[in-house]
Amino acid sequence: MKKQSRSDCPIGVSLDIFGDRWTLLILRDVLFANKVKYQDFLQSREGISTNLLAQRLDFLVKNRFLIRSKDPSNKKQYFYAPTKKALDLLPIMCHIINWGLKYHPDAQTNPVVDKMLRNEKQFIEKIFHKFKPKNKKAKKHSGSRSN
Repeated sequence: MKKQSRSDCPIGVSLDIFGDRWTLLILRDVLFANKVKYQDFLQSREGISTNLLAQRLDFLVKNRFLIRSKDPSNKKQYFYAPTKKALDLLPIMCHIINWGLKYHPDAQTNPVVDKMLRNEKQFIEKIFHKFKPKNKKAKKHSGSRSN
């Protein structure tokens, strides 16, 4: 059964997806910090619990923000990669970073944020290019959804 959204407002339905404390932080780690494994996410400074991380990763895969694939060298380990749907949040995430730096005195910059601040458009383009599908045959299936 599909979960009912709290409203039909675009902000409301979007917050139903990424309005919790952890979703954008996990996507930040995938997109900005090159984290790809469960253990990588556990090492983030915000300290997400193991059960909550597992739930959020499952949610992000189910809602097609992340692709989960098995690690060929360890069948119990998975890799996570962003979909186009996740990549489309990049400009929004950059705006949130700028807003946080402008209005929150505790917000800190770091080398990745510094790159973004120097040239946001180029920063976003590099991340899109990094995760661009490399399989040209997959592009020929235009009838399938890209998320």
